[in-house]
Amino acid sequence: MRHRNVPQSMDLEMEATGFESEEEEEEEDDEDDEEEQHPQTNNNDNNNYNNPSSSNSNPNSTTEPYIGMEFDSELSARAFYNAYARRIGFSTRVSVCLRSRKDSSVIRRRVVCSREGFRRNPENHDPKRHRSVTRVGCKAQITVKKKGPLGKWYISKFIKDHNHDLVPPDRVHCLRSHRRVNGAARSLIDTLHAAGMGAAEVMTVLIKESGGIDNVGFTKVDCQNYMTSSSKRSLGSGNQLVFDFLKKMSEEDPSGFFYSFQGDSESSSGNIFWADGNARRNYEYFGDAVVFDMAYRRGRYKVPFAPFTGWNHHGQPVLFGCALMLNESEASFVWLFTTWLQAMYGRHPVSITTDQDRIIHSAVLQVFPDTRHRFSKWDVFGEVQERLIDVCGVHPEFESEFRRCVNSAETVDEFESSWKFLVGRYELLDNEWLQLMYRNRHQWVPVYLRDTFFGDLSAIHGSDTSSSYFDGFINATTTVQTLIKQYEKGVADRYEKEVKEDYDTLNTAPVLRTPSPMEKQAAGLYTRKIFARFQEELVETLAYAATLMDDARSQATYRVAKYGEENRAHFVRFNVFRKKASCSCQMFEFAGLVCRHILAVFRVINILTLPSHYILKRWTRNAKSILLDKGARELQNNLEECYSSRYDSLSREIMSYVEMGAESSDTYSVALNGLREAAKKVADAKKPRPAPVQSTSDNNENHESSQSSDTDQDKKIQELTTELEGARQRCESYRQNLFGLLKNMEEQKLKISVKAQSVRLNLGSELVAEESK
Repeated sequence: MRHRNVPQSMDLEMEATGFESEEEEEEEDDEDDEEEQHPQTNNNDNNNYNNPSSSNSNPNSTTEPYIGMEFDSELSARAFYNAYARRIGFSTRVSVCLRSRKDSSVIRRRVVCSREGFRRNPENHDPKRHRSVTRVGCKAQITVKKKGPLGKWYISKFIKDHNHDLVPPDRVHCLRSHRRVNGAARSLIDTLHAAGMGAAEVMTVLIKESGGIDNVGFTKVDCQNYMTSSSKRSLGSGNQLVFDFLKKMSEEDPSGFFYSFQGDSESSSGNIFWADGNARRNYEYFGDAVVFDMAYRRGRYKVPFAPFTGWNHHGQPVLFGCALMLNESEASFVWLFTTWLQAMYGRHPVSITTDQDRIIHSAVLQVFPDTRHRFSKWDVFGEVQERLIDVCGVHPEFESEFRRCVNSAETVDEFESSWKFLVGRYELLDNEWLQLMYRNRHQWVPVYLRDTFFGDLSAIHGSDTSSSYFDGFINATTTVQTLIKQYEKGVADRYEKEVKEDYDTLNTAPVLRTPSPMEKQAAGLYTRKIFARFQEELVETLAYAATLMDDARSQATYRVAKYGEENRAHFVRFNVFRKKASCSCQMFEFAGLVCRHILAVFRVINILTLPSHYILKRWTRNAKSILLDKGARELQNNLEECYSSRYDSLSREIMSYVEMGAESSDTYSVALNGLREAAKKVADAKKPRPAPVQSTSDNNENHESSQSSDTDQDKKIQELTTELEGARQRCESYRQNLFGLLKNMEEQKLKISVKAQSVRLNLGSELVAEESK
């Protein structure tokens, strides 16, 4: 690092805002020839610079930068300038930055043309090989500044002109800042390389798959470099640290900790998987929806760390296991998913979310044939700037319209119409990537996935935020040497946050916003965060009107629309006998919470409390209560299925009977009498059967003896039946008492855990206070 003095005027400006008055210039790597073995790398702050998926340019941006243009973040500004450079025909490089005196965060950044400056050759330096001249003193650049600690970034300086020729569009993919071997390409390269193909053959396949060399995104040299590094890929010096950690955890928790290596020995460069006892227990409670997070692909991480995650009863990310993906062939993913499933006791999830990758999709189909597979829509959104860079440059509003088309569609017809309008408006009917995305729409567009539970509350109303379990702990700068420590910190932090939410749920009474008994019921059932989501839906019903459209006796159909938005209606079908409703928005099926449309119908038909089948245990305070043993669960399920089957059958028969009986006054009288007679017979059937009356005959002793024997046998059977019924009732009473006891034990355990955590925090605060004295 070198330090430069800043002019006095700038020094005063920095002092006034509390920022440093000197620049910290970061190391600048020369842009070398394509034959270099490794692509250019910048400092740690810049690892995501050339990754379009890591940031989004400001939707108000224009084709050409201008002074005063604003961005949400520094990365957005850098991504925008790099996209602009691709359109114009030059490569970019991060230059100097200015850091805050308070927290060392970057508050000013300069991004320059890669041909800025001149190569520095020390005197008497005799290089082993002569490099071509790439630095020609070009002045083209932008400088972006931050408006205060929490403000936006804006362009404070822009120099447009270059002192060298620009690269034509058919060669721009060769420029350093626009070359990237992305995740999907890496998987295909690994597979083809494992099949014995060389770099030239692999590139031939990639060019054909991408529809041209311009769409590949990197050169043959980059492909060869990746294949070379892939064949040598291992944990390096951190190898032993990882193995020692796995062995230590296995010794501390032999029955709970699980780990496995792909290959014959621990020293192989195959993949590694592990899951601790807590992760496996979490899967028992929350394993219905799983996310396989491969963020390292998009962020150029040094460590290929991929966790399996889900959501707990507070809507927080929860861990189900971790992997180090040292190889990304299809066989590797099949091994990983199979191993993970083994660690999770063979229980398949309802749904799984992964990156959009053909090889991963194939592996999921093999290992999870009955699991609904979803591509991450955030991964698709991240590719928009990369795949449609020219469109985003000429039409900066395209990206926001693309997201709105995907997120806002509430019906299939609405999405189809919006998509057709979008691609037609921007003349993208022949765009191969968009055609592929449309063919795969059933696996990433929300409207096609709402019939399956994904547990993703952030996606209910089209949110574009995605939270990773290890956010803030494992990132592009994490090395293998620091991975284990950061992993343990991340797990501990998530545990602390869950305990905090448990504490708040138990000790903070939510504020009720309506006199509804349903709101009071939900407040006592759901965790604090989930109740807030439910409360939002309940309060919104005040603005919705439910109109009966069709009454088919057993099933009624309601049209539900918000006041002032009658043209955007939803339809709710309600089964009168089973008290079950289904809404066209399918929020309950997708997220496990009742939507405002169904709640509006409940209000109209005077259902004042939530039926039990609408309360998903995974969202309740008792989500982690002790589970029933397998036999008890099967017995309970069988009883419920038998009762449900009988109930449905009788409901269908009685409705048919009622409809026939109501046709005329004559049939009504007959039907009513028949119902009364049937009710008497049912009531008689529910009464205990009396002992059979003994019959005697003086004329036939053998007959008398036989009859007496039959009577004794019937009497014995009756006695045993009575005893059995009494035993069944006592068992049922014991079972209810046992479940109540287990529930109380679980609540006491949770309260003790929360109190212990509170005591520990108080002790920590007292120690800090003592030290400060």
